[in-house]
Amino acid sequence: MNLPTSFSIYPLGDSAITIDLGNYIDEQLNRRALALYDWLQTRRFPGIIDIIVAYSSVSVFYDPTLVHDSAFLRDWLQKAWQETANSPVSPSNEGRLLRIPVCYEGEYAPDLEWVVRQKGLTHEEVIALHCSCAYRIYMIGFLPGFPYLGKIAERLEIARKDRPVPVMAGGVGIAGMQTGIYPLNSPGGWQIIGRTPMRLFDLHKDPPVLLRTGDTIQFYPVSKAEFLDFSLHSTSQ
Repeated sequence: MNLPTSFSIYPLGDSAITIDLGNYIDEQLNRRALALYDWLQTRRFPGIIDIIVAYSSVSVFYDPTLVHDSAFLRDWLQKAWQETANSPVSPSNEGRLLRIPVCYEGEYAPDLEWVVRQKGLTHEEVIALHCSCAYRIYMIGFLPGFPYLGKIAERLEIARKDRPVPVMAGGVGIAGMQTGIYPLNSPGGWQIIGRTPMRLFDLHKDPPVLLRTGDTIQFYPVSKAEFLDFSLHSTSQ
């Protein structure tokens, strides 16, 4: 698709404002959003609490007791757009390529059998399709370190669960055209087809979150024995 030639700016309540480039899951839009994020981060000022990048938007959270002029914030975001719109779509913090092991066996893949039946595929085909792509991290949320990855192979696209169920930390799920990894034990509605022994969130590390928006993830399958061996070594470090 072509890069956006327009944008919208709108408030989120009384303490945040968003610049939105379009409601798409698209790598070029995401790179443009990251370029905006970089520009805003290097020009922060007192009263700015946080700056969050999403698929194709950037939201600025601020302290309304220190930042009184919403028109100033709107002008600030417009200037960010003007100064990044014609620059190459390659933010300075180009993402890393990370290989992540996943066990697609037994209790580590509680929804794999259901996905196999729903999609008319074999277990091996589901695993091969899931590992066939290099996935871009489009954003981090709803849990600390949860990566929203895309896009999965069309043959794997599948609906979310009707209601959330408990998911173990490391659970690798698919939903719609996306895949993701639960960094913590949490309720979740994605179809869990595997689990990684890698820890995506660790309070004792700096930074505590392993992955970043703009990184690229490549999954590869490991056996149950390899999963346990990886977990044992990572725990002892």
